[in-house]
Amino acid sequence: MLSVWWVWVVAGLALAILETVVPGYIFVGFAIGAVATGGLLWLEVLGGNLAVQMLVFALISLVVWLTLRRVLGIRKGQVKYWDRDINEN
Repeated sequence: MLSVWWVWVVAGLALAILETVVPGYIFVGFAIGAVATGGLLWLEVLGGNLAVQMLVFALISLVVWLTLRRVLGIRKGQVKYWDRDINEN
Protein backbone atom coordinates (compact mmCIF):
# COMPACT_ATOMS: atom_id res chain seq x y z
CA MET A 1 0.00 0.00 0.00
CA LEU A 2 2.85 2.42 0.74
CA SER A 3 4.28 1.88 -2.72
CA VAL A 4 1.34 3.81 -4.21
CA TRP A 5 2.22 7.48 -4.61
CA TRP A 6 -1.16 8.91 -3.66
CA VAL A 7 -1.08 7.19 -0.25
CA TRP A 8 2.02 9.23 0.63
CA VAL A 9 0.39 12.44 -0.60
CA VAL A 10 -2.80 11.80 1.38
CA ALA A 11 -0.73 11.03 4.47
CA GLY A 12 1.16 14.29 3.94
CA LEU A 13 -2.08 16.24 3.64
CA ALA A 14 -3.40 14.59 6.81
CA LEU A 15 -0.22 15.59 8.65
CA ALA A 16 -0.54 19.14 7.32
CA ILE A 17 -4.11 19.31 8.64
CA LEU A 18 -2.89 17.93 11.96
CA GLU A 19 -0.29 20.72 12.03
CA THR A 20 -3.06 23.31 11.93
CA VAL A 21 -4.67 21.68 14.97
CA VAL A 22 -1.40 21.22 16.90
CA PRO A 23 0.79 24.21 15.94
CA GLY A 24 4.49 24.38 16.61
CA TYR A 25 6.11 23.20 13.38
CA ILE A 26 6.17 19.59 14.58
CA PHE A 27 4.21 17.81 11.85
CA VAL A 28 4.93 20.13 8.93
CA GLY A 29 8.33 18.57 8.29
CA PHE A 30 6.76 15.12 8.16
CA ALA A 31 3.98 16.43 5.91
CA ILE A 32 6.41 17.90 3.41
CA GLY A 33 8.52 14.74 3.56
CA ALA A 34 5.51 12.54 2.84
CA VAL A 35 4.33 14.68 -0.07
CA ALA A 36 7.86 14.79 -1.50
CA THR A 37 8.17 11.01 -1.19
CA GLY A 38 4.83 10.63 -2.96
CA GLY A 39 6.04 12.98 -5.67
CA LEU A 40 9.21 10.96 -6.14
CA LEU A 41 7.14 7.78 -6.41
CA TRP A 42 4.86 9.45 -8.94
CA LEU A 43 7.87 10.49 -11.01
CA GLU A 44 9.14 6.90 -10.68
CA VAL A 45 12.44 8.04 -9.15
CA LEU A 46 11.94 5.67 -6.21
CA GLY A 47 11.31 1.98 -6.63
CA GLY A 48 8.87 -0.20 -4.76
CA ASN A 49 11.32 -0.94 -1.93
CA LEU A 50 9.66 0.16 1.32
CA ALA A 51 12.96 0.52 3.18
CA VAL A 52 14.27 3.00 0.59
CA GLN A 53 10.99 4.92 0.68
CA MET A 54 11.11 5.21 4.46
CA LEU A 55 14.74 6.31 4.35
CA VAL A 56 14.00 9.00 1.77
CA PHE A 57 10.97 10.11 3.79
CA ALA A 58 13.05 10.35 6.97
CA LEU A 59 15.89 12.26 5.30
CA ILE A 60 13.60 14.75 3.55
CA SER A 61 11.61 15.28 6.76
CA LEU A 62 14.80 15.88 8.76
CA VAL A 63 16.19 18.39 6.26
CA VAL A 64 12.87 20.26 6.09
CA TRP A 65 12.52 20.32 9.88
CA LEU A 66 16.09 21.61 10.37
CA THR A 67 15.56 24.26 7.69
CA LEU A 68 12.30 25.41 9.26
CA ARG A 69 13.94 25.44 12.68
CA ARG A 70 16.69 27.71 11.37
CA VAL A 71 14.32 30.02 9.48
CA LEU A 72 11.40 30.12 11.92
CA GLY A 73 13.15 29.20 15.16
CA ILE A 74 14.30 31.41 17.99
CA ARG A 75 15.15 34.87 16.74
CA LYS A 76 18.26 36.77 17.72
CA GLY A 77 17.66 38.73 20.90
CA GLN A 78 14.64 36.64 21.90
CA VAL A 79 14.67 35.37 25.46
CA LYS A 80 15.35 31.65 25.45
CA TYR A 81 14.95 30.85 29.14
CA TRP A 82 14.91 32.49 32.56
CA ASP A 83 18.02 31.88 34.62
CA ARG A 84 17.12 34.10 37.58
CA ASP A 85 14.05 35.41 39.33
CA ILE A 86 13.10 39.00 38.53
CA ASN A 87 12.15 39.57 42.18
CA GLU A 88 15.63 38.84 43.49
CA ASN A 89 17.80 41.82 44.39
